[in-house]
Amino acid sequence: MELKDIKSVYFLGAGGIGMSALVRYFLAEGKFVGGYDRTPSELTKKLIEEGAVLHFDEDIDLVPAECKDPDSTLVVFTPAIPADHKEWSLFRDGGFTIKKRAEVLGIITKGKRGVCAAGTHGKTTTSTMTAHLLHSSDVDCAAFLGGISKNYKSNLITTEKSDLVVIEADEYDRSFLHLRPYVATITSADPDHLDIYGNKENYLEAFAQFTERIREDGFLIIHEGLEVTPRTKPGVKTYTYNRESGDFHAENIRIGGGTIIFDYVSPWQRIEDVELGVPMSINIENGIASMAMAEICGATALEIKNGMKSFAGAERRFDFHIKESDLVLISDYAHHPDEVRACAKSIKELYGDKKITALFQPHLFSRTADFYKEFAESLSLFDKVILVDIYPAREKPIPGVTSKLIFDQLADNVEKSMCSRADVISTIEKEKHDIEVLVSLGAGDIENDIAQMKQILTDR
Repeated sequence: MELKDIKSVYFLGAGGIGMSALVRYFLAEGKFVGGYDRTPSELTKKLIEEGAVLHFDEDIDLVPAECKDPDSTLVVFTPAIPADHKEWSLFRDGGFTIKKRAEVLGIITKGKRGVCAAGTHGKTTTSTMTAHLLHSSDVDCAAFLGGISKNYKSNLITTEKSDLVVIEADEYDRSFLHLRPYVATITSADPDHLDIYGNKENYLEAFAQFTERIREDGFLIIHEGLEVTPRTKPGVKTYTYNRESGDFHAENIRIGGGTIIFDYVSPWQRIEDVELGVPMSINIENGIASMAMAEICGATALEIKNGMKSFAGAERRFDFHIKESDLVLISDYAHHPDEVRACAKSIKELYGDKKITALFQPHLFSRTADFYKEFAESLSLFDKVILVDIYPAREKPIPGVTSKLIFDQLADNVEKSMCSRADVISTIEKEKHDIEVLVSLGAGDIENDIAQMKQILTDR
């Protein structure tokens, strides 16, 4: 099936952040879009407002008639959908063209110059930042993002002007191997998704395979010190980056007064006094990678400098909901031990004189089983930790794997408690007078409570 022949697109897992960008793309292309997701969310609400016909019960009778012709309907699914799902079975047995999200993204962006950010962590901020730098410049770009850009209120950016398309290159289920980048960045390669990869070696091998996908006239920008050995084609130019060393790096870093300013150094120029629009120290490295990609794609020094200052961030990535002198509320998507550690260090740099409380909802039973000691070590950087039940996402429970595995490994000097998912709001109500800086961490549904948390803390 050619994309031009498609009249309708049906999404199994329409509310996922990556899937929803494709929902928006096909709506913009004038296609009928239907779909299923397990639970409604603010994102699915917006997709419905934009024209998608979505439902939340597993019921083949709820599939729109427009999506029941196998000759004109493309079905897009996420691997998180179980194989015995009734709607999945309907399409699979009915002779429909069925593609993974990553396959469709690869088809859509074929023939474009892909600007891809990959990595265990940092890829959402880096891709969103790069998209802003390019889209706000004369270069321009389209973008498929893994987070909601606060500058554009969407995870999809379109353009009629440029053949550049910024893509968050997701390693889950080896999805990024469907892409063919023009410019690729690898921000990190700390083993994750071991339920898919089995071991560290297989995980690193996938990133090496990703580098083989870069076009012969392309570029690789890799963080210094990664265990990934690139296998790029002849002709691909490879550069390194880091906070204070590498082909691309920062100098003259100044942190204070709620701001972060530094000089950006590349093989071709120096841009002085770059100010971060989202002043978290981890964004120095994310910013270096983003500026490097934007520079390679043709953005000028002034466009890069202005874009960095006006970058508002991505939702759930160091996302400030309250930022007062005596009270701070941040939400962050951190769901890997290294992400939690980076978040803790960044917040302590800004608010080292305040008590910092982390509310953490672990994501996946398998990830908790694999990394509970590492999670405890990272969380022990906070002054106080409130652990919530594990968010299962696509998984069934694993006997003996609960948040208590992390709880029992926390350092003795950390104040700690546990609460059920249902009791999160009542716990914040009880703890509100003790809170100076609160960060809500996790990739699960804890984000749904942020508005209530903000109200409780504002009214205390």
